[in-house]
Amino acid sequence: MLTTVSCAAPEPAPGDRLTAWRRALSRTFVDVEVSVAPDRPWTGTLTAERLGALQIATEEFGPGTILRGAAAVAADPRGHILVRRQLEGTALLLQDGRSAELHPGDLAFHDARRPFRLVLPEPQRARVLMVPRALLRLEERHLPALTATVVDETAGGAAALLLPLLDGLVDEVAWAGRERRERLARTAAEILATVALEQSGRQPEPALWERITASLGSRLGEPGLTPQDIADEHAISPRYLHRLFQRQGTTVGAWLRARRLEAAHQELARPAAAHRPIATVAARWGFTSPSHFSRAFRDTYGMSPAQWRRTAADGTTPARVPPPDPTVRLHRRPQATP
Repeated sequence: MLTTVSCAAPEPAPGDRLTAWRRALSRTFVDVEVSVAPDRPWTGTLTAERLGALQIATEEFGPGTILRGAAAVAADPRGHILVRRQLEGTALLLQDGRSAELHPGDLAFHDARRPFRLVLPEPQRARVLMVPRALLRLEERHLPALTATVVDETAGGAAALLLPLLDGLVDEVAWAGRERRERLARTAAEILATVALEQSGRQPEPALWERITASLGSRLGEPGLTPQDIADEHAISPRYLHRLFQRQGTTVGAWLRARRLEAAHQELARPAAAHRPIATVAARWGFTSPSHFSRAFRDTYGMSPAQWRRTAADGTTPARVPPPDPTVRLHRRPQATP
């Protein structure tokens, strides 16, 4: 069955057109959210055809972002593997802590059972195959090493031999009879399984922790920042996010509190900030309750924010004492004698 959906916006898109496009993507693939810049025109065209267990779609969309967050994963049981073959333009795929920048000819896998994000900075076109995970013949523990890595046919290996063949098979499907199309679809799935097996042996990028903490460092002033927000931004699950922080001997909340206290501690010591009320400084770094901020500050630094500001102004102690270690849980320290 062939399905075609087209959404075009010569002017910045109204909400109803964007909603229709989101629904089209969600029906064709899995539940996703879609966002576009309010001041940039966008277009979207989707053609999809199901061949037994395999679905082949051509997606033209951009600029915009497609997000499958943890809530959508929980609500939508579809657990297919999506295989994106970039045809025109570029796309940035983020999943499992990795990012794959796709150019024409590149291919990448992403798993519908875990959050992912697609950033499309320009109008682009891609072919997307939706494959039941069982057809790839990979154990679940190997799948996270497969996602969001670029499969480049120019790099040699099985991809160099098989990806051009895959393209030919998919193109031929449109013209073949029903029985032959089923055979072609099975052959395409076999090719993808072979490429996936080779690709899953690569080592994942080790920079996820650095990317997450760098991003959090720029968002300390957001009091409503939640683990869900952080996980969605980096296209990982909240459970995996918590596991990353546990490996560092801390929690998301403890890390954020330590960094926020450190930032407020430094600001209170600066002469240029002497006129700012302590409550203003606290709010600037994500504390919504002045009393909570004062208690946390005293527990961490052994004096109240006001005492620290006076001490730093008098020069009786260095204006920068060692900050709390954000990689460990914060513990109560003995209070200093006023």
